[in-house]
Amino acid sequence: MRFVPTYKLIFWFGIVFLPVSLLIALVPETTGPGIGLAVGLVLVGIIDAAVSRNRLDGIRVTMPEVVRLSAGRDGKLTLTIENEDIKVKRLRLGLTFPGEIYSSEHDRITDLPDETASSYIIWPFKALKQGLYLLQNCYLETPSRLGFWSLRRAEAIRSQIRVYPDLLRERKKLSGLFLNRGIGIHAQRQVGKGREFEQLREYLPGDSFEDIHWKATARRGMPITKVYQIERTQQIYVIIDGSRLSARNSDPLGINSNNEPGVNKHDTTIMERFTAAALVMGLAAQRQGDVFGLLAFDDRVRKFVRAKNGRAHYDVCRDALYTMQAQSVTPDFGELVSFIATKIRRRALLIILTNLDDPVLAESFTANIDLISRQHLVLVNMLKPAGADPIFSDPSVTTVDDIYKQLGGHILWRHLREIEKSLQRRGIGFYLLENENLCTDLVTKYLSIKRRQIL
Repeated sequence: MRFVPTYKLIFWFGIVFLPVSLLIALVPETTGPGIGLAVGLVLVGIIDAAVSRNRLDGIRVTMPEVVRLSAGRDGKLTLTIENEDIKVKRLRLGLTFPGEIYSSEHDRITDLPDETASSYIIWPFKALKQGLYLLQNCYLETPSRLGFWSLRRAEAIRSQIRVYPDLLRERKKLSGLFLNRGIGIHAQRQVGKGREFEQLREYLPGDSFEDIHWKATARRGMPITKVYQIERTQQIYVIIDGSRLSARNSDPLGINSNNEPGVNKHDTTIMERFTAAALVMGLAAQRQGDVFGLLAFDDRVRKFVRAKNGRAHYDVCRDALYTMQAQSVTPDFGELVSFIATKIRRRALLIILTNLDDPVLAESFTANIDLISRQHLVLVNMLKPAGADPIFSDPSVTTVDDIYKQLGGHILWRHLREIEKSLQRRGIGFYLLENENLCTDLVTKYLSIKRRQIL
């Protein structure tokens, strides 16, 4: 408990002590009464503090243990106040939010009701950046009985604010890709003979010649046909590179930055964009009847969620990703492919979100990816670096500095084109995606693979 003097106490001390001091200096005979008056005021202040020292003991403040919302969205904290003795009439509360949580109110003053011991207040805030944030203390203040002191105490609380990636804009963009009915529809069955071998049977009129099993036909002396499953649940894994290059700003030109007044600016990192894309892919795979899994790595594998489906599994994937931050380490692609070869046995679609604009990392990636590209269908995706365009593609070049920027962008673009050709020779797709269209392009490529049945 802390006692802080109020303006009322300071005012009365000024009213009493200054005139008394002047009076004693001018009229020494008034020394006794003057000192008595000053001592009396001091005693009143001490007595007020003594009788008020337990005023906050009957106050309890509780908050929800977990508050969930999406980044960039407005949220509300419900604070429940228990005034057991109904002694306190006015209460001032303060919360210390982390820098990633914005609130226009740092403290609030509320009048507690006389007729009930329980009341609550709503505290608005806005989450600026995804992650897990803790509120550990609520600070209380109330005036003493005579108003000479402010009594302050820290109430221990423990409330988690879980800020998830905001997928609303991405879901709106993708609504036209799912039978023009949005992302929340049932999967449509794919038409075709599929790729999963089921059994052999005798040839029947109408069977395609390409389905004849010629070795079995030679052994049995009669035409034998291969039978496939029409469709099966397929495994989709999104693999996220959480190393040093993913800590860069995904929008270095500030095209989509938040300029809301009074709100601190927080850049969206490439890692956060990868996280949002992975969760959108999870929704798409679930609606298409596939199973979805996650893998996040840097210099080692950090997170691995085996492919499943269902709402509970999606929540597990979301909880595994929303707190992840890019680490200041170099990615170990050898460790990654060894882990995949060991843990993911069944053929799967591997959507790798990484950064290969560093030539050393690109060389390491191409040297290791062959270990899994023969078994799995691999798609490598990265955000297109700003300015990575062929020369003469920008007509607005006017200065020498612009020419050098264009030359640097052309060199980077040519390097990425060489990576694309190298991976294509290995049967691996490589795509440079715009920041704004990252989720849309990933889901479009996934649906194209489903439609062509190449997995």
